[in-house]
Amino acid sequence: MLQKQKKLILTEAQQDSMRLAGKANAELLDYLRPHVKAGITTGEIDDMVNQWTVNRGHRPATLGYQNYPKSCCTSIDEVICHGIPDDYVLQDGDIVNVDITTVVDGWHGDQSETFLIGDVSDEKRAVTQCAFDCLYMAIDALTPGCRVARIGETIVPEANRRGFSVVREYVGHGLGRQFHLDPSIPHFANRQARIDRLYPGMCFTVEPMINAGSRFTKTDKNDGWTVRTKDSRPSAQFEHSILMTESGPEILTLTTDGPRKGHQF
Repeated sequence: MLQKQKKLILTEAQQDSMRLAGKANAELLDYLRPHVKAGITTGEIDDMVNQWTVNRGHRPATLGYQNYPKSCCTSIDEVICHGIPDDYVLQDGDIVNVDITTVVDGWHGDQSETFLIGDVSDEKRAVTQCAFDCLYMAIDALTPGCRVARIGETIVPEANRRGFSVVREYVGHGLGRQFHLDPSIPHFANRQARIDRLYPGMCFTVEPMINAGSRFTKTDKNDGWTVRTKDSRPSAQFEHSILMTESGPEILTLTTDGPRKGHQF
């Protein structure tokens, strides 16, 4: 296990490459931000992602990944993750998670953010707030060499305290030259998460998916990608790419214009 984990530790130069990828990805999210509002289609958001990325000589990681057809994921209301952009027009009252991953010189920057469109219900606002708060609580709980389980041990009690649940089927992951690497980063504490540790030089995502109702999921049989809550109640998610350093976790995907730790929606 230790030999396996040693392979995940990035050199200083590689860490700098991940910083550049994270910075580019955050810039893309800020570029999209003013356009994610009522009246735009999710397909138009996807077109903007592709154009911005390609124009800068980068690559959208999701396009063609395991035959995924688009350059980002747009997950609305009860869609937990992997929503495929199409001709759906965002409307007042929606919440939409925009998940983007940019490949910069072979290195991946990965993040997502849930946007509130107009006047949303109290339930949607509360579950969005919970997902946002859980992300930062989990990051704040991390220390060099800590067990991965600390993430789930932080998130699950907080979500449950607010009357919400944490998705188990979809998790965070190691990140680098490949989109998905070891270790797996579940947002609940399982056996493997109590074994794996986060050493300085390791890069990974934290991306809690919080459901307003039950934690259970269902995958769309028609497209094979779209994941919804089983009870059709709303779900929200936020994600950052994290580099563990000798002094603690460093967020690689902080935006300039987006919500910061402590933000109230």
